[in-house]
Amino acid sequence: MEENKNLNKTPSKMARLAWPKSKYGVILAVIIIIIVNVIFYWETIIRIFK
Repeated sequence: MEENKNLNKTPSKMARLAWPKSKYGVILAVIIIIIVNVIFYWETIIRIFK
């Protein structure tokens, strides 16, 4: 029984870190992907709107 209680416990070094919520990570990843795509396809985007 005692082994099961300790199984889901956060390691002591990791417990002190402030972990961001996962939704913020997803939003950040989407923003980074959009920015990278705009940088790579900037000329194509400009041509579409001309």
